Amino acid sequence: MISMYDLVKKILKETNGQICKHCLGRKLSHIVEGRDNINRGEKIFEDLEIPEPENCVVCGNIFDKINDDLFKKIYDKIDFLNVEFDTFLVGSRIDKQIKTWDDELSEKFDLDVEPIKKELNRIIGREIENTLEKEVEFEKQDIVINVDLRKEPKVRIEINPLFIEGKYNKLVRGIPQTKWPCGKCKGKGCEECNFTGKQYRESVEELLSEPILEATNGWQAKFHGAGREDIDVLMLGSGRPFVLEIKEPKIRKINLDALEEKINKMTEGKTSYHNLKFCERNRKAEIKVSSSDAYKIYKALVKCDKPYDKDKLASLNNLDEIHQQTPLRVLHRRADKVRIKHVHNVSCEIIDDTTFEMTVKTEGGLYIKELISGDEDRTKPNVGEVLGVKSICEQLDVVEVSEK
Repeated sequence: MISMYDLVKKILKETNGQICKHCLGRKLSHIVEGRDNINRGEKIFEDLEIPEPENCVVCGNIFDKINDDLFKKIYDKIDFLNVEFDTFLVGSRIDKQIKTWDDELSEKFDLDVEPIKKELNRIIGREIENTLEKEVEFEKQDIVINVDLRKEPKVRIEINPLFIEGKYNKLVRGIPQTKWPCGKCKGKGCEECNFTGKQYRESVEELLSEPILEATNGWQAKFHGAGREDIDVLMLGSGRPFVLEIKEPKIRKINLDALEEKINKMTEGKTSYHNLKFCERNRKAEIKVSSSDAYKIYKALVKCDKPYDKDKLASLNNLDEIHQQTPLRVLHRRADKVRIKHVHNVSCEIIDDTTFEMTVKTEGGLYIKELISGDEDRTKPNVGEVLGVKSICEQLDVVEVSEK
C-alpha cells in the first residue's frame, strides 16, 4: 500500500507543487488526521517543510473568494429580501475546468474523496450557521443560497415554497374551484372581463389564497385539489381535500388557526375552509392519487322528458361497471378514451312523475351528469337507459369525498 508521503510526493509532482492547503488536505482526507481540510493541508506542508504556493492549479485559488466581501453580499441579499427562515442550503457554481481538473486528480490516484464543490458549500454554510444562528438542512430547507464563483462572486437566494393542506366546502353555485382566465382575452384583460383577465370574479382558490399570500408576503399561489366539481355544483359534507402552494413566501411563521377563522368570516356564505395545517411537498401528489377504496357520494336532481316507471328506480341500484368515454363537454381538455368506473350504490327519492332525487356512491373519476344523461351513448349503462326515458341532471351536489 502506498504511504502517505509517497502519495503526497506524487500529487505535488503532478501539480508541479502548485496545490493549496484546501485541495491537498481534501485529497488526503482519508489518510491524514485533522479537524478540516485546511488543517490537514497545513500539517503536510509543515511536516515536509515546504511553503504553501501562491497559486493552485487545481482550484485556481477559488477558496480566496470565500471572504468577508462574499458574506456581505449574502447577508445584504437576505436583508434586502427580508426573508424569514430557519433552515438553508448552500449551492455553488464554479468553472467547469476546475471541476474537471479536481475530478481527474482524484481519479488518477484513485482517491475516494469529496468533490471541491462540497467543500466550498460546507465552508460557506458553516460560516452562515455561526453568524446567523440558522441550520443547514439538506432535505427540506426554507431557502437555498446559490453562490456563483465563476468570476466576480454573485449571490442568488431561492425561497422554497410553503405548503398548506386542508379541506374546503363550496356553499353557492357559480364559483369555480380555480381562477378561470377570460375566454376572450385569455387572461390579458379586456372590456369583456372588465380588464380583470378572469371569466369569473372569484374562485375557491382565490378566496383562500389572497389572504394567505398577504400573510406570507408570497409571490404566487397554486391550488392543488383532490379532483374538482363543476362550477354549478356545491361541495358539501366534510369538504374536498386540497393543498395550497405558496411560492416565494417571505414570511413562513403564520398562525393558521387565526388565519382560517379570518378567511371564513370573509367568505361566509360562499366558501369555508377547515383543518388548515402545514404539510410537505409530496402531499400535492398524494391527494390526487385515489386508493382502491376511495369513493365519492353525490346527490343529483334528475329530470326526465316524460313520466318514468317508478318501479324501475330500484333497478338503478344494479348499476355497477360503467364504461364512460370522455364526456363531450370536456373533450377539449381530456384525451378521448373509454374509462371503466364503478357505481357502489344508488338510492332514490321520488319528487313527482318526471323528477326524482338520486344519491349515488361511486368510484372517483366518474362523471355523474353523463351517468344520468348517457352523453349520446358515450356512457353506458346510464340512468336514462335503465329507466327508458331521456334524463338530465338538473342540479348536483358533492356530499362526500373520501380520504385518499
